[in-house]
Amino acid sequence: MLKLFASSFPALRGLALRLAIAGVALVLAGCAGLPPRTAEPPTLSITASPATTLGRAAGALDASAARDGLSSIRPLIEASFALDARFELMRRAEASLDVQTYQLGNDKTGRLLLRELRDAARRGVRVRLLLDDFYTAGMDRLLLGLAAEPNAEVRLFNPFVNARDHSATRWLEFFGDFRRLNHRMHNKLFVADGAMAIAGGRNLADEYFLRSEGANFIDFELIMAGPVVPEAARIFDTYWNSDVVYPLQRIASASGTAEALKSEFEAATSPTYAPPPAPVSGTDVMGDPPLGAQLADLGRVKWMRADAHAAADSPNKALGTLASPGESLAARFHEMTASARSDVVVISPYFIPGEEGMARIREGRARGVRISVVTNSLADSDEPLVNINYNRYRVDMLKLGVNLYEVSTEQLKRNRQLRTLLKKARGRLHAKLALVDREWVLLGSMNLDPRSARLNTEFGIRVRSFELAQALLYAYQLDDIEGVYRVVLMPDGKNVQWIGTGDVDNEVLDSEPDSSLLTRLQLLLFSWFVPTDQL
Repeated sequence: MLKLFASSFPALRGLALRLAIAGVALVLAGCAGLPPRTAEPPTLSITASPATTLGRAAGALDASAARDGLSSIRPLIEASFALDARFELMRRAEASLDVQTYQLGNDKTGRLLLRELRDAARRGVRVRLLLDDFYTAGMDRLLLGLAAEPNAEVRLFNPFVNARDHSATRWLEFFGDFRRLNHRMHNKLFVADGAMAIAGGRNLADEYFLRSEGANFIDFELIMAGPVVPEAARIFDTYWNSDVVYPLQRIASASGTAEALKSEFEAATSPTYAPPPAPVSGTDVMGDPPLGAQLADLGRVKWMRADAHAAADSPNKALGTLASPGESLAARFHEMTASARSDVVVISPYFIPGEEGMARIREGRARGVRISVVTNSLADSDEPLVNINYNRYRVDMLKLGVNLYEVSTEQLKRNRQLRTLLKKARGRLHAKLALVDREWVLLGSMNLDPRSARLNTEFGIRVRSFELAQALLYAYQLDDIEGVYRVVLMPDGKNVQWIGTGDVDNEVLDSEPDSSLLTRLQLLLFSWFVPTDQL
């Protein structure tokens, strides 16, 4: 519920909200603000070196880089292989680990990853962990336990200063300093020894690796070596040394000595609270073995060679000081999709085209570009308020000839493999992908909604690779998509229907699939307060 409201507050208007914020601001007037900036020398990434195991592996993968300027890439589609790849990189790292994420769960996955970072730091690896501060409530002692290690440092993006222990009390500060705290760092990046990197949409929590009993996310990442890695590392440095990032110890405090914090960290990240997942074996959906097996025999699995580049919003976006909207990652994304000659496939868990997006869709359709959009259904969105504005554009998109699909747990579980992976949990889309002309792949942390465009900072990778595009078309069955509802116009041309996929019945529904009447009534109520194109 907190996350839901966090995404919708930018849209809320009205006297009642302004009065509430003003009242809370008065309550917080006496609370401490951000500490003053101190002049600290910048800390920079450690470049790849053949002196490290990963540096040698990257060099072997990228032996022709000086000649062709291409990077080596492999898709990480399955969650278990993506988590295993992180473990392999952390355990093999010898020089540095740079980790940037929006959410680090205070759960078995988050704690296990923290322990691996701690172990790496104790081996002499320099560890830099950069977290957005929105989801760190109650984690200060745990994070301070990692930061107490001589080779580890934790920094926070746009931090909360007061009432840090509880999410509920943090909302008071959120209201009181709304204009600042409403900007969040949504980037996800993982760099090991300056040699290999992972980028995409996954946060570092149970539900992003199919380890949650409640709901899990379907996501996507790339593991990369070659010229794209130093590009990504330089972006990390820009954030790490930015004016909106603070060392954890300047924001959080805890009683007890460093040794006491380390001891507490040891207990909190033990197998009792951070059980490891089952070992990964066999091959993934692409027929590739786990990363460890690939690194042990680099000649056995051929990585894709592609022109790949990293880009991100400036961290100053959180200060509202971008020189122009054109320098944002969203603007670069729209420029790329606008160049499409034949085909655009967009996969986004939160999709709100807005009037500008609708104009781009009309222009593309006028040029004969086939446009397909895959997003979450109302029942399976973790941000149901987003559907208020998304719903307002469905009919117009369908009239323009857009192919529209909505992911549904009930449909996904008709696939035996997905049913086994999801078990009793719900399945939700979280991947952020676009395929342009089946030649370009755009991926990263950015959703196609106003929050990503205007408020959050985002990170992305642009890849020119027919091979990768074809692999994704195959993996996600995008040419014959299943596990979704296909949304079509009713005969009246004013309303929509949902047609099931993946079974012989292909049921047709006239109301939001798999959602309760109560959910639909709640959204109708909220829609009175949420202006169009403002989520």
